[in-house]
Amino acid sequence: MSAAADRSTYAAVCRLDQIDVEGGVAALVGGVALAIFRTHDGNVYATSNCDPCSMTSVMARGIVGTRGDAPVVASPMHKQSFDLRTGQCLDDEEKSIMTYDVRVDDGMVLVGPPRQRAL
Repeated sequence: MSAAADRSTYAAVCRLDQIDVEGGVAALVGGVALAIFRTHDGNVYATSNCDPCSMTSVMARGIVGTRGDAPVVASPMHKQSFDLRTGQCLDDEEKSIMTYDVRVDDGMVLVGPPRQRAL
């Protein structure tokens, strides 16, 4: 794949320094509400912003942390924790959120295609 084609599959969302460590921001990318998170170790993750339990667009306001070795976000609605790597809910195996490919290029956060389908 050419570099130009690769760039066209990613959308610039914000600068990395606009996301607090252990925090999240909401973004509308291609008409889809996303939540972008920055963890304490410098990793960046992108998920759907929709909480699958309450069906509200609030995940970017969730509490970012870890459970065991998993980076997680806890929904601000009912506190279910979701693995930021896979989108799987750690409290209800029947729930998950969509995850998206994300990268940081020259300080800019870029979101790409979905990685994991939500249940």
